[in-house]
Amino acid sequence: MIEPETAIPQTQEGPVSSGSVPPSPAPLSTEAPSTEAPSTEAPSEDEVLEALKSVIDPELGINIVDLGLVYEVDVAEGGDVDIQYTLTTMGCPIGPLIEDQMRAFLAPVPGIGEVRPEMVLRPAWTPEMMSEEAKAALGMF
Repeated sequence: MIEPETAIPQTQEGPVSSGSVPPSPAPLSTEAPSTEAPSTEAPSEDEVLEALKSVIDPELGINIVDLGLVYEVDVAEGGDVDIQYTLTTMGCPIGPLIEDQMRAFLAPVPGIGEVRPEMVLRPAWTPEMMSEEAKAALGMF
């Protein structure tokens, strides 16, 4: 019985034959290395709140910051953001929409990490929590 040949990888040792040319090394860059490190500094609370002003309550047409729906923003050293927010009414179904918009508008902020919104129901929201601009927009003087 004849056994099939098994392939044994061949390694080339010794000088390269005259017919082949060894690969040339990668070209050296003439540009100086960049001294600027990418910005990894966490955003400030004010930067986060400014971005959250782009999140609009679809029923009232006013941003969630001026409505007083954002209760707390905590920015960790690494850029992760915890946001406690509420809705105008307990049964309001837009919580998931608001959270998706928070993540979307915060994503392009330099230094932002994970965005973790948390809806809270206490304290209950009242119109007194709105900014003066929001009150004026709704005709509340």
